[in-house]
Amino acid sequence: MDQIDVRILDRDYRLAVSAEDKPRLIEAARAVDERMRALREAGRVSGTDRIAVMAALQLADELIGLREAAHSTMAAPEAEVSKRVRRMTETIDDALKRQESLF
Repeated sequence: MDQIDVRILDRDYRLAVSAEDKPRLIEAARAVDERMRALREAGRVSGTDRIAVMAALQLADELIGLREAAHSTMAAPEAEVSKRVRRMTETIDDALKRQESLF
C-alpha cells in the first residue's frame, strides 16, 4: 500500500491507497475539496462538519443519479434484445410447425 497526502478545505490528510487506486483517490479528494470550498464560499452552510456533510450528500446524490441513469440506459437495450429473441423464437417455432406438416 502506498500513502498519499491530500489537502481538503485547508486540512491535510494522509491516506493509504493501492497503486492502481491512487489516481482515482487523488481525483476524489480534489472533487471533495472543490465541493466543500464552493459550499463555504456560498455562505449558506457554516462549520466544517456541516460543510463536509452537505458536500457528501451532494456528491452521493450525483452518484446515485448517475447509477440510475446508467441502469435505465442499460434496461432499454435489454428489453429490446428480449423482444428480438421472442420474435426469433416465434419465427423458428412457426417454421418448425410448417416443416412438421410436410412430413
